[in-house]
Amino acid sequence: MLEEDVKKLADGANFAALTTLLPDGQPMTHAMWVDHDDEHVIINTEVARTKFANMQRDPRVTVMVWDRDDPYHYAEVRGRVVDTIRGPEARAHIDALSRKYTGRDYDESAIGSERVMVKIAPHRQRVYGG
Repeated sequence: MLEEDVKKLADGANFAALTTLLPDGQPMTHAMWVDHDDEHVIINTEVARTKFANMQRDPRVTVMVWDRDDPYHYAEVRGRVVDTIRGPEARAHIDALSRKYTGRDYDESAIGSERVMVKIAPHRQRVYGG
């Protein structure tokens, strides 16, 4: 279960940093849109992206979500990828995220491969500031 403060940060149009591990163990971090379903942090990406390959190979990830109005208020969630969802649900989800962050549906021409929702179960959660 996600802590309430983590959910509040993920509910807002706050960006996240997703860190995955490359095959040689080196970390790789990306700025991402973020969501949750009360139990999991949810990231939406494409199946052809390196971050997705990293998560399939090694499900350990860290997600840090920061408050856009106060970047010293942030949450760190360390966890594991426990589920992926493809197809129409993942495609609809990227539109919902785009509306949250930009006010409009996701640009169809920006999609290079199949969209996928990645569910991350928390192992450790910490909230700072606020």
